Amino acid sequence: MLEIDDVSRSFGTRKVLDRVSFTVGDGRMTGFVGGNGAGKTTTMRIILGVLSSDTGTVTLDGVRLTPADRALFGYMPEERGLYPKMKVAEQIVYLGRLHGMSDKAARASTDGLLDRLGLGERGGETVESLSLGNQQRAQIAAALVHDPDVLVLDEPFSGLDPIAVETVQAVLSERAAAGVPVLFSSHQLDIVERLCDDLVVIAGGTIRASGSREQLRDEHSSPRYEIEVSGDAGWIRDVPGVRVIELDGAYAQFEVAATAAHAEPAVAATATSLAAQAVLARAVSTGAVARFAPIRPTLAQIFKEVVK
Repeated sequence: MLEIDDVSRSFGTRKVLDRVSFTVGDGRMTGFVGGNGAGKTTTMRIILGVLSSDTGTVTLDGVRLTPADRALFGYMPEERGLYPKMKVAEQIVYLGRLHGMSDKAARASTDGLLDRLGLGERGGETVESLSLGNQQRAQIAAALVHDPDVLVLDEPFSGLDPIAVETVQAVLSERAAAGVPVLFSSHQLDIVERLCDDLVVIAGGTIRASGSREQLRDEHSSPRYEIEVSGDAGWIRDVPGVRVIELDGAYAQFEVAATAAHAEPAVAATATSLAAQAVLARAVSTGAVARFAPIRPTLAQIFKEVVK
């Protein structure tokens, strides 16, 4: 497990990270999201040892990281760092050799990765001759070639079309399934929501939310439901303790009245359950119920809530 604990960093008088703490579990895909300037890249550079922190520690399995440990990491910077005039396969083999691989092992790993990432026929071309999306795939191959123990990827899906996103997603998921902790940043919240086990939201250099995808949804869910019945759902306006948000014929969205929702947690939970059950009971008494379920917030909605 990779753990970032109480990390702070300033550049002059500007504090860019303020007591940042979170973990990346073994075999877990952890999405690191935040706006421009939120502190994502600085955090990643501290994890990799490119920058030092003013305070705090970065550990792997409880042991403080050394340069030798970091050599076993796979890192993809947001800025493409491959040599533009070098052939793709030669460059990735070269990077594998720099990580201590034999020539044979580096070539085998390179060939496998290029095939897996859809670049098998492009290995003999120069990096600068590739499209931006294919350059991104080559950059990912460079981060993976030495079979790293930890992956830290800054915007790995930037510039990729939907098919390429699926390809890269599958490759990263395979690494996580093998037990590798994977941390990646992205502005594409739909991809993060679909791919990640855990989420970390940063804004203004501080962690605003962290936890599993379902945990964050539970924490930031409002007592809101949707229902679809066989007839008109207008009767829902008459059910005590609920407020109608949307009503369109047989479909309705509703939430618990604010007075109940903002009560003590135990009281609010009881009021939510009773109000929801009252709506369901009324619906069943009037006809068939096609759908009844709580409405779960998306990552985009959670993000807007915690960074405002």
